[in-house]
Amino acid sequence: MLSTQSHVPGNETSFDVALTRTLVPLKDMSESHLEDLLSHSQAEVIFAGQTLFRAGEYDGQHVYLLHGDVRLEFPEGEAIPVKGRSTLLPLAHQQPRAVSATAETDCSVLRIDSERLDQLLTWSQVSDYLQLIISRQRDLDEDVDWMTTVLRSNLFFKVPPLNVEQIFYRLQPKVVHAGDTVIRQGEIGHCCYFIKEGEAEVHRREEAGWTHLADVGKGRCFGEDALVNDAPRNARVRMLTDGVLMVLDKQDFYHLLRAPEVPTLPLKNLPELRERHAVLVDTRSEEEYSQSHLPQAVNIPLSLLAIKSRMLSEEQEYVCYCDTGRRSRATAHLLRQHGYRAHALDDCPQLFSDPQWANTLETETRYVLKEGKARAEQP
Repeated sequence: MLSTQSHVPGNETSFDVALTRTLVPLKDMSESHLEDLLSHSQAEVIFAGQTLFRAGEYDGQHVYLLHGDVRLEFPEGEAIPVKGRSTLLPLAHQQPRAVSATAETDCSVLRIDSERLDQLLTWSQVSDYLQLIISRQRDLDEDVDWMTTVLRSNLFFKVPPLNVEQIFYRLQPKVVHAGDTVIRQGEIGHCCYFIKEGEAEVHRREEAGWTHLADVGKGRCFGEDALVNDAPRNARVRMLTDGVLMVLDKQDFYHLLRAPEVPTLPLKNLPELRERHAVLVDTRSEEEYSQSHLPQAVNIPLSLLAIKSRMLSEEQEYVCYCDTGRRSRATAHLLRQHGYRAHALDDCPQLFSDPQWANTLETETRYVLKEGKARAEQP
């Protein structure tokens, strides 16, 4: 479990994880992914009068105001005050920055690398999607626990989110027995292991003899260093009981690191897409959608895709978008795998940064799916 307070070494302040759990879109991440993200993030104090960021900058960060007051200043001279906790969204995070931000009082802020956030957020939501799909398949009841543990393993955080589902196709079962030595210290490894059933013990040979390091059980992974380097194994792993291991070979791991292609449509084709009645699907969170979205776009967050996909029709064309293209590509990929006519919209960041498109976005009207078409939600 996440602790109630977290601290990033070398930074000026700690931050309340319970508070960050409410931020958008961090609130839609699993605990393990959020914990990894926060371990690479910066919490700091900004004193009154200091600048958080300047208009025109490309800083690649999501900046959240945790406490204190900030003033957002547009190049034309207009200024907007923002009080701490008045918004759960990052401050004017589109790149390049459209405004400058200056602390009106002493503030505490959380800085998160936008690229890492986007990758882990998408990974987390695809993982949640698969967990729900797995839980619906009665023939997989006995596998749910270890498969869920695999999806939460930070070993795969660098795997493109589009390949998350492929992890289970690459894992091969191996039956083992009590007393079997699975890994020998000093050998060069070419695979890692997940324990599906059984328990194992880990020992390391030192000058005084074998030292017991740990016992590992169902869902645990060992030998993963072999996937990323050619160094000799640094310990021995021996089975304590009979069991079943799921084996991931190094070459299969390399295949998982290659993102598959997802059919995309250029942003300039938006007028044509509307003419042929394609349904635009905003895959961001409800809060992000409420801030601004394309006219006539329905909101189907990637985090809720397993539930809301039942509203879709295999005869209808769907075009997915988000603010970076990562969540929308993942959504389109998953929909296509299940027989839907889905594409991802290309050049997504331009939707929110290029005035040609940003000035067309809506904020008031929400749209929902009815009989396969986008309809304005009735108040």
